[in-house]
Amino acid sequence: MAHIIVVGNEKGGAGKSTLSMHIATALTRMGHKVGALDLDLRQKSFGRYVENRRNYAKEHGLDLPTPDYHDLPEVDPASLKPGENIYDHRLSAAVATLEPDSDFILIDCPGSHTRLSQVAHSLADTLVTPLNDSFVDFDLLAHIDGDADKILGPSVYSEMVWNARQLRAQAGLQPIDWIVMRNRMGAQQMVNKEKMGRALDKLAKRIGFRVAPGFNERVIFRELFPRGITLLDLRDIGVKQLNISNVAARQELRELIKALNLPGVTADF
Repeated sequence: MAHIIVVGNEKGGAGKSTLSMHIATALTRMGHKVGALDLDLRQKSFGRYVENRRNYAKEHGLDLPTPDYHDLPEVDPASLKPGENIYDHRLSAAVATLEPDSDFILIDCPGSHTRLSQVAHSLADTLVTPLNDSFVDFDLLAHIDGDADKILGPSVYSEMVWNARQLRAQAGLQPIDWIVMRNRMGAQQMVNKEKMGRALDKLAKRIGFRVAPGFNERVIFRELFPRGITLLDLRDIGVKQLNISNVAARQELRELIKALNLPGVTADF
């Protein structure tokens, strides 16, 4: 069966679509077959990213390794039994279509609480949660005291992950491997950055996730989307000499892929 990777966080602007594209492209470049879904049915940032990539590659005659992206299929409401949810059927049909030909299926969730997101989390073998290096984002995981030293209790997103874990346990599935990735980190060692690190380490032990190396704040990530390219494609599009920032960003991605500890994957790119 395909290993399902879910990229989830209920807050918008955490970098889920950029992260999804880089993970999916890295795995594809390493020779793995990767299916991809975007559950943000309104904005579809991840889906648009893949579409931009296909258009750019076609326009410039490039063969860029690309995940096999699918939109969720439509389901006839008349085919549903009483009490069945149409979104459950759309997601399960999409996964069933991708699974026979995929080593991995990557699912990008919306930055809000939806039925689709709930179901996707229960399907996750690996859950990756990008978190901006801010206590505003941290509040989705847990409530803390005013000094950011004491964790008062889990918050809404952690509770959703807990529910997903319970559903998997009831179904006899392996536990979710939950990884929280610090995103858009500043280069300087600031007091807030140190407090975030300590708080995440405490919370990781309490509610059961791993903290992965993250991405620093870099302009290049905002420049890649219109062409659908990633850090791994720069030489393919004619960039002969990577600058120091690009080299450092590629190393951050390599460290993240290693930290995910996906089956059969080595960060060799």
